[in-house]
Amino acid sequence: MPIPEDVTGDEIDKDVRQELQSLPKTLAEDVAKNLVMVARLIDEDPEGAYAYSRVALRLASRVAAVREAAGFAAYANQKYSEALAEFRAARRMTGTVDLWPVMADCERGLGRPEKALDMAGAPEVQKLDKAGQVEMRLVAAGARRDMEQLDAAIVTLQSPELASNSVQPWTARLRYAYADALLAAGREGEARDWFAKAVEADRDGSTDASDRLAELDGVEFVDAFDASDDSAEDDEIDSGDSGDSGVGGDSGVGGIDGADAEEDAGAEAGDDKD
Repeated sequence: MPIPEDVTGDEIDKDVRQELQSLPKTLAEDVAKNLVMVARLIDEDPEGAYAYSRVALRLASRVAAVREAAGFAAYANQKYSEALAEFRAARRMTGTVDLWPVMADCERGLGRPEKALDMAGAPEVQKLDKAGQVEMRLVAAGARRDMEQLDAAIVTLQSPELASNSVQPWTARLRYAYADALLAAGREGEARDWFAKAVEADRDGSTDASDRLAELDGVEFVDAFDASDDSAEDDEIDSGDSGDSGVGGDSGVGGIDGADAEEDAGAEAGDDKD
């Protein structure tokens, strides 16, 4: 896999760099560059990130950070069985519980929400930091929804973190998940309030809460380019109507032939959208 010239490998976290010190220098540099590419591409090009993770894994499969990166790349590509295997390997190497929530979410992805719920009640959860515990709560609520237990999902999300006015890195996602669960349960008014609260907390646009809120409020967004095109078409039609041809003749109405009129009518017949 080609590595862009601007990638040096020095961009990686210092803890990961320390792990790579167990490797020969040249090999460590190659692994570091591939890990940088995984992090760079995982959101915009998950398949590309996955390809780089496989290179890093081939070069240094005994490094926990590499196994973790490979797990996240597989997870981003919905390769849940593979991701779970990599996360388990990384956990064995480090002895930490940081990956417990995403491992549980892999169980959900594999169609085993009951297993995810078992993990949500395991002693490992108590060892997670606050962010990890919130993440585990989100996974557990998702598992409840997988099992069509909407009321239980709502109760699962109710917590001091949800009620807090303090905005933390997890706040937007937690409020969003709660709003979405309320909406699924038919509690539209409450859902609207919580989508609004999610918008307030979503400073980096990590959710589509603003779109969901607008949808509930009946607001429709029109693409600026589409609007320009429609305006141009209207001008053409108006120009045709003001000409001498009028109604009649082979040209049809307003200078648009029958085929074009049918095409325009079809294009206007509904522009509708887990």
